[in-house]
Amino acid sequence: MPAPLTILIAEDNAADRLLLSTIVNRQGHRAITAANGREAVSLFQREQPQLVLMDALMPEMDGFEAARRIKQLAGEALVPIIFLTSLTENEALVRCLEAGGDDFLAKPYNRVILEAKIKALDRLRRLQDTVLQQRDLIARHNEHLVTEQRVAKAVFDKVAHSGCLSAPNIRYLQSPYALFNGDLLLAAYKPSGGMHVLLGDFTGHGLPAAIGAMPLAEVFYGMTAKGYAMVDILREMNAKLKRILPVGVFCCATFLNLSFQRRLVEVWNGGLPDGYLRRAEGGEPIRLVSRHLPLGVLDQGSFNAHFESYPVEAGDRILLVSDGVLETRNDNDELFGDQRLRAVLDTTADGNRVFDEIQLALSAFRGHAQDDVSMIEVCMLEEVTERAKLAFTDSGQASPLDWSASFEFRAQTLKRFNPLPFLLQLLLEVQGLRDQGGALYTVLAELYSNALEHGVLGLDSSLKRDAEGFARYYRERSERLASLEAGYVRFHLELIPEGRGGRLRVQVQDSGGGFDLEDVLARRPAVECFSGRGLALVSQLAARCEPAEDGNGIHVEFRWPSQA
Repeated sequence: MPAPLTILIAEDNAADRLLLSTIVNRQGHRAITAANGREAVSLFQREQPQLVLMDALMPEMDGFEAARRIKQLAGEALVPIIFLTSLTENEALVRCLEAGGDDFLAKPYNRVILEAKIKALDRLRRLQDTVLQQRDLIARHNEHLVTEQRVAKAVFDKVAHSGCLSAPNIRYLQSPYALFNGDLLLAAYKPSGGMHVLLGDFTGHGLPAAIGAMPLAEVFYGMTAKGYAMVDILREMNAKLKRILPVGVFCCATFLNLSFQRRLVEVWNGGLPDGYLRRAEGGEPIRLVSRHLPLGVLDQGSFNAHFESYPVEAGDRILLVSDGVLETRNDNDELFGDQRLRAVLDTTADGNRVFDEIQLALSAFRGHAQDDVSMIEVCMLEEVTERAKLAFTDSGQASPLDWSASFEFRAQTLKRFNPLPFLLQLLLEVQGLRDQGGALYTVLAELYSNALEHGVLGLDSSLKRDAEGFARYYRERSERLASLEAGYVRFHLELIPEGRGGRLRVQVQDSGGGFDLEDVLARRPAVECFSGRGLALVSQLAARCEPAEDGNGIHVEFRWPSQA
């Protein structure tokens, strides 16, 4: 049973006021009365009635003006106004509606019709109250949800952008379809001085699409900082996504491994649109074609981490785009498409302008995004001499600081396993060594290559006197390694605390005949020669470099001060 109403009756005729009050009271409601429009507005402010019976023509203030003021005072709440009028002209009735009236009751009054109108408008009023309550409830829930999403997005952005997207050789554009971006852009320096770059596009958009980005970014940054190869990172990311994502959710991705020193880029594309490699001197752009299924689709036994390699020079540029760029639609429901993208590439002679021209073309197309829109351009640099900061995903404070360990890697392991990421992962748990991560990786890599290639395999570095000899050297390396049946490389690591700092001693030995370190360091390699620089670099990067006590191997040392 609906609750009784307070009904305001504004009527200048006393007899009509009494009649209307009687009808209202008998219906179970409470009637309050006013003799003119001004009294009606004052009573409305004081009593807050739920319904108004308003005479159109009254002294002092007519019903039209009173209705307008009452509607203004009511705000969002619906207070139905029934005009009491003897007017019959259409213009007069329209005026009642324009003033805020919701219905009419013609004179003389009919009790049955009045009761029916009060019931009908009360149902409408209660429905409006319900709608407003539900709207407010939805607004509160939405505000709570948006607040949660903003907090989550702040965390997501810190994880996703903890690498080197701000590097001077990178330009990127991200335009999310929702608050969260289903596209993922990651870039991080490698300990060797190169760069890993990933553009990913998860199924869908918004929060569900961004959930998988967090673990993917953790794997990418953590393994890159510890020296893992692109192939190992791809396999681990695929295994993790396959394990945690529901069926039907996956990540299309393009992974770039840039080596500034070797002037090489390695590309793995799984499900994203073709990327483009554009030479600094111009010419036809090279398509970086998708040849694999997305990450998170195949199990580990079926996953293919094979990549393609391209020689590059300083100034060459690599462009990657997500589906959202090509699937942007204009008002005529036309797609921006690969042809328009390729037309921009073909008609822009200045490589420095390509990224800007694509943005201008998208803007001129005036498209409506159907998905998250992401684009990244990476420019190839000369060899980086300054050691870049690595992006770690843990604190580095949980490792013991006083220990030693020895590892011996034998022939069958040397054929198929690179121990450097394994060793670097162990060493970079020490926070004090992290600032020297790049130098540490370079020294370990040089010592390991020296031990394996010259000590175990017996290769002669003088082969690398020119480009042809360099290629022959590595062909022979592959052949000897494939047929290796005996030999070893040993690493002895010792961590020694000193006050609040410490030092790391590394000794590398092999099964070869040894060499004279002082003699090697005393030689001055020819400028045009491709060999003879490695051990000299080791001596520069390490705090100490000397031959092992038994003459077989090298002993190096790193030091670090206490952390502020």
